[in-house]
Amino acid sequence: MLILVLNAGSSSQKSCLYSLGELLPNTLLEPLWEAHLDWTVPQEGGILTVKSNDLQQQIEVKERNSALKVLLDTLVTGKTQVLSSLNEIDVVGHRVVHGGAKYNEATVITPEVKQAIANLISLAPHHNPANLEGINTISEILPQVLQVAVFDTAFHTTIPEVVKVYPLPYEWYEKGIRRYGFHGISHEYCAQRSAQILQQPLESLKIVTCHLGNGCSLAAINQGICIDTTMGFSPLEGLMMGTRCGSIDPQIPIYMMQEYGLDGDELNQILHQESGLKGVSGISGDMRAIVKAIADGNIQAQLAFDIYIHRLITGIGAMVASLNGLDVLVFTAGVGENSSIVREKTGAGLAYLGLELDLAKNSASPRDENIATENSQVQVLVMHTQEDWAIALATRSQFP
Repeated sequence: MLILVLNAGSSSQKSCLYSLGELLPNTLLEPLWEAHLDWTVPQEGGILTVKSNDLQQQIEVKERNSALKVLLDTLVTGKTQVLSSLNEIDVVGHRVVHGGAKYNEATVITPEVKQAIANLISLAPHHNPANLEGINTISEILPQVLQVAVFDTAFHTTIPEVVKVYPLPYEWYEKGIRRYGFHGISHEYCAQRSAQILQQPLESLKIVTCHLGNGCSLAAINQGICIDTTMGFSPLEGLMMGTRCGSIDPQIPIYMMQEYGLDGDELNQILHQESGLKGVSGISGDMRAIVKAIADGNIQAQLAFDIYIHRLITGIGAMVASLNGLDVLVFTAGVGENSSIVREKTGAGLAYLGLELDLAKNSASPRDENIATENSQVQVLVMHTQEDWAIALATRSQFP
């Protein structure tokens, strides 16, 4: 079965093509073709990077409305061609950020599912529109192909009510105000991969996974089941992030509206795009830029970094409390995988758990490795999350 994976975000589009047989493999397969469309480049338009047939090609893309067609054309034309026709694709799997309370597993996309994704745009305004756009474009280009939604919220549907329900009027919960959690595809993959790396049954492990990218979240996973997470009703809650504030006193936005006349749109922009590392440092939401500024003596950058680490350590502590212990701590995503200083400072703050990092291993650009010392009571893994592969497996599972 040929499975095309579309992982759309507000500023990028990651895509892969996998070939899977009837028996699902136990190890990761390399994609036949992969593409990354980046809209954050300085020039007008975007850059499409395609890898296949042992080569890499870059293409300038001028318009968003034709970008996916340009991306798909590289499957069937030019040096990156791996198919004779797009009709060879059997199914398309989409990452969908918000599936609400209803969808707890990968789901074949129907008009009802599309409407549900659209209805949830207000809860994930920077992601669900891009997910829906990809679904609609595939419907136009390949009207006969089956499509599957793999929801980022699905893994967190197992969290208990004591975690899920906010201390607000209960009728709000009945109206859908609850903790949903996000990054679930990544958290679930990392938990399963941890068991493989450590060669231990997943059911025997208490794991905290740290997905640290521009967006950041933690998950507490007991015996393979998510029991707690930091993101909630929206991807804004929880840890300090690149440009998002994370959890703050809810009175603050009310105060800024009353005293300074900020409206809802202005607050939304500030809380999502102008806060976090960027807001405190005044420089950037990119951890690499923050670390560089610290080396140059920038005091605000140092403060932003210190707040980030403080909130990360206390967030992990809360997850450990939910688990009543910890066997494995996982770092993944852009910051988690690549920032040795973030891992070092976080590990130092968790020494009370008996966690001890091997600083040499930590500094050696580890990938899918244990960087804890032999004496550490907690295993510490640095992992390259494979969301696209997880989406492919979840999509294939819908066709036994």
